[in-house]
Order: sequence, then structure tokens, then C-alpha cells
Amino acid sequence: MKFTVQQIADTLNGVVEGNPEITVSKLSKIEEGSDGSLTFLANKLYTPYIYSTQASAVIVNKDFVPEQPITTTLIKVDDAYSAFARLLNFYNEVKLNKTGVSQLAFISPSAIIGENNYIGEFAFIGENVKLGKNVKIYPQVYLGDDTIIGDNSTLFAGVKIYSDTNIGNNCIIHSGVVLGADGFGFAPQADNIYNKVAQIGNVIIEDNVEIGANTSIDRATLGSTIIKKGVKLDNQIQIGHNVVIGENTVVVSQTGIAGSTKIGKNCMIAGQVGIVGHITIADNVKIGAQSGINSSIKKEGAALLGSPAFNVSEYRKISVHFRNLSKLVARIEELEKKLKEKE
Repeated sequence: MKFTVQQIADTLNGVVEGNPEITVSKLSKIEEGSDGSLTFLANKLYTPYIYSTQASAVIVNKDFVPEQPITTTLIKVDDAYSAFARLLNFYNEVKLNKTGVSQLAFISPSAIIGENNYIGEFAFIGENVKLGKNVKIYPQVYLGDDTIIGDNSTLFAGVKIYSDTNIGNNCIIHSGVVLGADGFGFAPQADNIYNKVAQIGNVIIEDNVEIGANTSIDRATLGSTIIKKGVKLDNQIQIGHNVVIGENTVVVSQTGIAGSTKIGKNCMIAGQVGIVGHITIADNVKIGAQSGINSSIKKEGAALLGSPAFNVSEYRKISVHFRNLSKLVARIEELEKKLKEKE
């Protein structure tokens, strides 16, 4: 798609300095600008690039005053960063605005398909599946029987949704995600054999949830594994059976959460955190990267770090002492030597 600089300026309530009829068809970094691209300048550290960029147009703040000649066309707005973010969102919406049903998709006759949906090649829609309106199902997505997906949700290529899973409105599920696989339930026997415990619950994903690539969320043994509204999950996260994650909590990549743990709302859990099962974590808790959580966190707003994790300020003090441990040991040995000499 091509737009004139004036069209973009009108959309952003901006003012053009230069040629308003120049057309742009792509977005770029300011240091990587090329003919036909549109970029922005918000951070002063990047100001030198505006004098050398090959971009056709640059969005700048209204108070920007060039100190050297500029060959590119400027679009002056109140906030260049926010304006460019709006363009990114618009560009993404247009790029992903697919509709229609591929003849190579399989849709069960019992499935209910809403209006204005997109279903790509080799997608499989099982029995009694219900899709809301404006749903996008990319190629090779599998939707098991009795799955429900709300309005305006997107499932990218290769997502696998097991039966009875419920996904809300405005959700984004990235490639490789698996929702509803069996929880890790096995009963040890006297002969050291583990018998599988049937996992007959489901997974519920509430509204406005985003799940990153290759993340797995297990179905409950009984009841539901629940990801509440507004939760954002990064790539490569493992969430066990019967876990509940509260509203607007953020979990970063490679975190593992064992079964039946309950996490509060507005929590921030960094990468590679390990959380044991059957515990509770209060609201607004922050957990640093690579922490190990082996007991409940009852204090709201707590910040923890380490493995096993404890209060972050205490952890920092201890880490300073740990770095000086060899010196402290040497001092103790010297003191012990002097005491022996006095004896």
C-alpha cells in the first residue's frame, strides 16, 4: 500500500514541511531509511541520523528545529513516538486483515462459524466448535471438539487447541502454542510403575489475553486451568494443570508454573522463574529472573529474587557479601592465626 505524506499527516493531525505528495509504502528505523520509507525521530540520541537518512519522510516533534540542511520531508506532530506507534498498529491491522475460508480447510458440519472470519489452508475445525465474529484462524491450526473462541481473536499458524477449551474475545495466540494438553498427573504404584490419571478438565482463556509462541497450558485434572483477562504470556512458558493466573499479570519466557498454583493480579514474573505447585502468590508481586519460588507469597506488592527467592533488597545485600566472601574468609583465617599465636 502507498500513502502520500499529506494523507499520513492528516491522519496524525500533523503539519508537513517539504513535499506533501511524496508517497511512502513501508516503515523503517531512521538509520536504515530508504526511498519510499517512513520513519520517526523521538530520541535525541538519534538526531544525527535525520541529516543522513534516506527515508522519504520523518515524523518529528513540533519543537524540532534542524541545525543542518535536511533532504527528507518532515511530518511535525505533538508526540512523534506516539504518532509512529499509531502507524505501527494501523499497519499491523491492515497486514493481518484477512477474511474468507480456504477450500483446503476442514470444518465440521456441526461447527458454528461467525461473520467475517478468516480460516486458512489446512486448518481443522472439530465438532461443535463455536467461532465468534472477526476471528482469524491461520493455516494448520487445530481446533478440537467443543472449543469456543470469542470475537476478534487471532490464532496464528500451527496453534493446537485441544477439546473443550474456551478462548475469550480479543485474544492473540501465537504459533506453536498448545492449549489443553494433559496435565502431568500420574499415580505411583507399589511396583514403581506410574499409572496415568485422566485429565478431564479444560482450559479457560479470558478476554484480552496474549500468549507467545510455543507456550503450553495444560488442561485441569478436574475443573479448569484459568488465564484471566488481560494476562500477557511470553514465548516458551509452561503452565501446569489447575493453575490460575490473575488479571493483567505478565509472565516472561521460559518460566514454569507447576500445577494448582494460584497467582494474583497485576504480578510481574521475569524470565526463567520456577514456581512449585499448590501455592498462592498475592497481588502485585514482582519476581526477578531465574528465581525459584518454593512457598506461598502472602504479602501484596512483594519483590523477590534468588533461588530460593527472598526479599530483593536483602538479596542484593547478601550478593555484595558473597562477592567479598573470599576476602572475609581470609580475614577470619588471619584472625584465627593471631589468636592461636597469642595462646
